[in-house]
Amino acid sequence: MPRAPWLSSLTQHGSKPPIMLKFRSSNGFIIGTISLAVFTDMFLYGVIVPVIPFALQTRSHVQSSRVQHWVSVLVAIYGASLLAFSPVCGWLADRGASRRSPLLLGLFALLGSTVLLNVGNSVGILITGRVLQGASAAVVWVVGLALLADTVPQEQLAQATGWISLGMSLGILIAPLLGGVVFDHAGYNAVFGMAYALIGLDIVLRLLLVEKKVAARWGPNPATRAAVAGTDEPSQGTASTDPDSEKPTPDAEAQPAIDPSGFRKRRRDRLPPVLSLLYSRRLWAALVCSLLQAALLTSFDSVLTIHAANVFGWTSTGAGLLFLPLVIPGFLAPLFGWLSDKFGGRYFVAVGFLCACPPLVCLRFVDENSIKDKVLLCGLLAINGLFLSLTFPPIMAEISSVAEAKEKSMLARGHPGFGKGGAFAQAYALFNVAFAGGCMAGPLLAGFIVESKGWTTMAWVLGLISAIAAVPAFLWLGGWLFKRNL
Repeated sequence: MPRAPWLSSLTQHGSKPPIMLKFRSSNGFIIGTISLAVFTDMFLYGVIVPVIPFALQTRSHVQSSRVQHWVSVLVAIYGASLLAFSPVCGWLADRGASRRSPLLLGLFALLGSTVLLNVGNSVGILITGRVLQGASAAVVWVVGLALLADTVPQEQLAQATGWISLGMSLGILIAPLLGGVVFDHAGYNAVFGMAYALIGLDIVLRLLLVEKKVAARWGPNPATRAAVAGTDEPSQGTASTDPDSEKPTPDAEAQPAIDPSGFRKRRRDRLPPVLSLLYSRRLWAALVCSLLQAALLTSFDSVLTIHAANVFGWTSTGAGLLFLPLVIPGFLAPLFGWLSDKFGGRYFVAVGFLCACPPLVCLRFVDENSIKDKVLLCGLLAINGLFLSLTFPPIMAEISSVAEAKEKSMLARGHPGFGKGGAFAQAYALFNVAFAGGCMAGPLLAGFIVESKGWTTMAWVLGLISAIAAVPAFLWLGGWLFKRNL
């Protein structure tokens, strides 16, 4: 039975090219779709941040003394679910024929989580909703970033991930703000009405997206052929076209072809890609930076709203506005990504973490209901947001750079590499695991420190974490600092 033209256009299995194929498979549309998917994920993650403390008391009948505990737990559960599902998503994505299909499946989990968080009137239902939300996020971040690495050349990837970071920042920015305002003026259900509308738009764009390698089925196109050569066959497109496009790195993977310990390296190369990648100290440095970065970013989700309510007497609207200075600097992420592509990411990440340390420590001085403390809090959050935004694009670009360098090294030794599917999804699965670990640890750490030791102690602990993160970034991002010429 012949398919309707519109159905063939969406399923992408017909003999005729889909409508507007060139536009739907363009770099701009693919980057935009992934950025919206990330925005949607972060919006649904953050929209309940300013309202959940109040909803826990009014809908789930949690005692006020236990609100901080359950807010920290609910925020952390998202990270735990993201951590658990990311490796599975990465393994399946590199073995599947399409990146688009799992992106569509992730929307079902996202829709289910939204419904549960909307109708849930008990802590158990809210926990289930956050688990599904984390699973959906695993699909978006692993498969979406792998699709981005498939689409964009490595030398432009940091700038492209800057747009992803912008989508994330917009989601974090708009969600708490709109969530607080809409909750105060229209109620709990209206907050989720916004979420349903955004999911609908996301569904449309994900259905329209056409991957480069799929677009190549409907006629030769030089741009398409080049993209397919670099994505569908990574062992050919990334290793043999330009020997100078990536300098060898001093990782465990970048060793001479002839070496007395060659047997050990051959056995390492025979491991599954996700395990083979873990032999790279350069990758471990990026993962540690990702974990600590996520911990710093999400630590505010469990404490900032409650601290503003306790010290300033603010409602959810005021608490939601506090996230503005923290995430507005994320609008500069594409610029930071461009600079990272041009000059390398090592120093941007190290400086970002080091400079975020003082404003984090100085949060300890915000303890009175005064204009001075309100201005101080907003200023410190803005400075902190600026320097943490500086770290995000280079770290994400570093993940795919390690995977590409690893495969080039394997090919140089006569190993077949990671195969047709490559290892970008599994590399970003590891990134997701690290980032999810930070999303889980950050809110719990900040929340429990505030609960047991107070806001002042939490501030200097976060500052110390930021300073520690600068060390692996400075020493290993882009390769071991003192042997970059190898």
